[in-house]
Amino acid sequence: MNRQEFLEFASNKIVLLDGATGTNLMKAGMPAGVCPESWILEHKDVMRDLQKSYADAGSDIIYAPTFTGNRIKLADYGLGDKIEEINTELVKFAKSAAPNALIAGDITMTGRQLKPIGDLDFEELVDVYKEQIQILEKAGCDLLVVETMMSLQECRAALIAAKEVSDLAVIVTLTFEADGRTLYGSDPAASAITLEALGASAIGANCSTGPDKMEDIIRSMTSVTTIPIIAKPNAGLPSVDADGNTEYDMDSATFVNEMERLLKAGASIIGGCCGTNPEYIRGLKEKYGNLDPKNITDSEGNPIPRKICGRRYLSSERMSLSFGMDDNFMIVGERINPTGKKKLQAQLREGNLDMVCEFAENQEKEGASILDINVGMSGIDENEMMLKVLEEVMTITSLPLCIDTSSAEVMEAALRIYPGRALMNSISLEKGKAEKFLPLAKKYGAMFILLPLAEALPKDSQEKIENIHAITKMAQELGMSLDDIVVDGLVATVGADPNAALNTLETIEYCHANNYATICGLSNISFGLPQRSNVNTAFLTMAIEKGLTMAIANPSQEMLVNAAFASDLLRKKEGADVRYIKRMERYADPQKAESTVVSDKKPQEEESILEVIKKDVLNGSKRTIMKDTQKAVDDGVSPRQILDEILMPAINEVGALFEKGKYFLPQLIASAETMKMSISLLEPLLQKDADNDKKLPTIVVATVHGDIHDIGKNLVTLMLRNYGFNVIDLGKDVPREEIIKSAKENDARIIALSALMTTTMKEMKNVVELAHKECPDVKVIIGGAVVTQEYADEIGADGYSGDAAEAVRVVKKLLDIA
Repeated sequence: MNRQEFLEFASNKIVLLDGATGTNLMKAGMPAGVCPESWILEHKDVMRDLQKSYADAGSDIIYAPTFTGNRIKLADYGLGDKIEEINTELVKFAKSAAPNALIAGDITMTGRQLKPIGDLDFEELVDVYKEQIQILEKAGCDLLVVETMMSLQECRAALIAAKEVSDLAVIVTLTFEADGRTLYGSDPAASAITLEALGASAIGANCSTGPDKMEDIIRSMTSVTTIPIIAKPNAGLPSVDADGNTEYDMDSATFVNEMERLLKAGASIIGGCCGTNPEYIRGLKEKYGNLDPKNITDSEGNPIPRKICGRRYLSSERMSLSFGMDDNFMIVGERINPTGKKKLQAQLREGNLDMVCEFAENQEKEGASILDINVGMSGIDENEMMLKVLEEVMTITSLPLCIDTSSAEVMEAALRIYPGRALMNSISLEKGKAEKFLPLAKKYGAMFILLPLAEALPKDSQEKIENIHAITKMAQELGMSLDDIVVDGLVATVGADPNAALNTLETIEYCHANNYATICGLSNISFGLPQRSNVNTAFLTMAIEKGLTMAIANPSQEMLVNAAFASDLLRKKEGADVRYIKRMERYADPQKAESTVVSDKKPQEEESILEVIKKDVLNGSKRTIMKDTQKAVDDGVSPRQILDEILMPAINEVGALFEKGKYFLPQLIASAETMKMSISLLEPLLQKDADNDKKLPTIVVATVHGDIHDIGKNLVTLMLRNYGFNVIDLGKDVPREEIIKSAKENDARIIALSALMTTTMKEMKNVVELAHKECPDVKVIIGGAVVTQEYADEIGADGYSGDAAEAVRVVKKLLDIA
């Protein structure tokens, strides 16, 4: 079943998925710590009964039990060489158990993190997914499901892999934290925009929560997409009974009733995750099986809002940008471009990205909505430098990026690893350019700037319009629409051509009347004239009046940006009054204005080296932290002062930002690793320091037996080590006896346990009981995606932490350390 066939299949009915697999297998006797796929093949009757029951209950789509069937996860069980045999047999087995249902090949995260957080290359991950997808398709899967994903970038890797080796429809669901974001900081809207543009057939959420807590997530996805939305929640919240078994607080009747809110939020493909069983699916079938999603209304009786035609969306990994034809004018920050910037060119040749980062930060502060990234110059490998700059900029800002290069090879490399929906700059009718670049826009789901230029410059606006239509036709033949296009007005120099401004304004006016978003670069219009900013500003206000959507400009140009914001105010654009007033606040205090407006040509007041180090930690600046730490030491600053007065407060601030939802996992890890690098330089000096005689206690950290996830555990380990604790990291899937033995041998004061899955969290209780028996003076804290304070209290744990920053506070509190 390809994408179009799937969309037709899902267009007129509520599609029913299956329910939980893991929790039901555990109830049937599958022990923690085994490879689920291997256990299923040894107990086929259990899985056959479960899948047949789901099909009989009404499931239209049943997931083949290939969830951890990629080579990385299978290798954890010593089964990496059996990937084809295992996946093939499981698919054929599922098809025989449910012959009247569609069988989806099930794919999930590998357990290894992508660089720069982990050690996994993006292309290696794509290859891992390609291998499994090819096996699943050959075995007879009808479609593919990528589920329980915490990383938008890993979703992209799976989708790209599928597009390159298969025509099967791919549906994708992510799992979101209590704050409505994934562990990596992606919100539902950004995730949905990115994945629909990349070619997903349906998107949604599964696991992590019950139906009641999933409503806002589904509504957010629904409003920015046109494809079907999936809701596959848990049966409420988990708890552990007296026998150590995981239970959920929603019975089937409650679950079925609660699912109505998800249908009213826009979901049209529904099922159950942890804690559900065939009874839950039967209930969904009986209540919703005959509904047509087009006839379902929201909670107020209105049609469910879907993506509006003419509404454009860009996204980064952590945010989305929405704009329509009559929204406020936007600035695409132009500063990250070496053209005419000798200092930036010199830094790029040296591999120094300080100015790049400075430009990114300043442009966001000054009001840019998108950042243009161009590193084209002689003396460097543009491809390599583009990827380095993207990685660095994406840690500094959440703004969507515009990839600016004339090389198709560089453009594809950038689009391939960009974890959002990018803007491409640009596509024209110059020889072969449209033929090379348009397929890239389609493949990677990018929006593109249409430059109405052929081999020769267009002589007037009519020729520009003809070029616009020619490129639009080519894009539409590939399946793209006007919502994927931003037309460049193609500004010429008014000093050489008196009609240059008028031709561009005519082009912008035509595009606005015909539902094209528009953009222009401003600098050409005034080339060769005195006081160019006057001409640029006047031209920009005229272009905005004609309907200009955005411009590539330097947002630090005060007169230009102020005039643009004032133009929106005078044209009564929604929110323009607040935006203008907020910008003008900088002029209330002349000193504040002077310090707020940072010119690229005007040197800032030099910061102290300690302030620089703190900023390094806050920004996760691994490229500069060692140099800056060494400079502080060379300047005579005490290592103890650097640690106590700078590093520790900085990481505390990072933790606070993480808790407030202003920082996310990638930033938290980058900051922690930056601090770790600084400490590695200071450590030998601190050991010589008489003040460092008092050492902090030992902590044993482990992911419990049966659980092979370690993202959270690794972060907790990193943070605790940064605070000076002696941390013994035992890894993942650790038996309780080994944990207790290590605690005794190392005279540990704390045991910290992690579990990601509901099926393994009950092992925490076993560890707690053994710890209290064998080493009663040792405190046990627990954490993980499904773990709660209530569960910690229930099993007798001494503490609970929801994240790495909280883990540090809990440990310090238990040890009575200030």
